Parts: sequence; C-alpha cells; structure tokens
Amino acid sequence: MKDNTSCGIAKTMETLGGKWTILIIRDLLEGERRFSELEHSLVGISPRTLALRLKELEGDNIITRNCATGHPVYSLTERGHSLHGILDTMRHWGEGAAV
Repeated sequence: MKDNTSCGIAKTMETLGGKWTILIIRDLLEGERRFSELEHSLVGISPRTLALRLKELEGDNIITRNCATGHPVYSLTERGHSLHGILDTMRHWGEGAAV
C-alpha cells in the first residue's frame, strides 16, 4: 500500500479535488472576480459552498481576497497562476484533443 502523504498527485488532489474548486480557479485565471460574479458564473453552486471553497483556496495560498473596495475581490496568487498549465491540459483532454 502506498503512502499518500508523500505523493505529489495525492497532495494536489487534496487541494484541488473538491467539487467546484477547479472551476473557481478557471474563472479566476481570467482575472479578479467578486463573490457575486463567481456565483453567477458557477451555475448551481450554493453561496455556502462557494464561500467554503474560497476560504479553503485562500488558506492554501492559491487565491487572495482584497477588501479595499468594501466588497471582497478574489484573485489568484502566484501559486494559483502556476495552475494554468494543469488546467490547460485538462481543457484539451476534455475536448478530446491529444495532449
């Protein structure tokens, strides 16, 4: 039996494997978003789930929250932007293209 604590794939899935997480990152790769913009873009997500996922991603240093305008605005950190290649590969694979 493998020890998943040292497996990079297991660690990645622990961080990104939650329902909606990858789609939140996908949207933030296009630029910063307010909570309501993310909620509108992610049809079917509950406000509670969105808030939970955003908090988890912030805790994992993948996104940052800026409240300077009075309304939180979410954006990717450098670590979050490093996921661009992974999401591109997933997009191509999902479209049936050879990777």
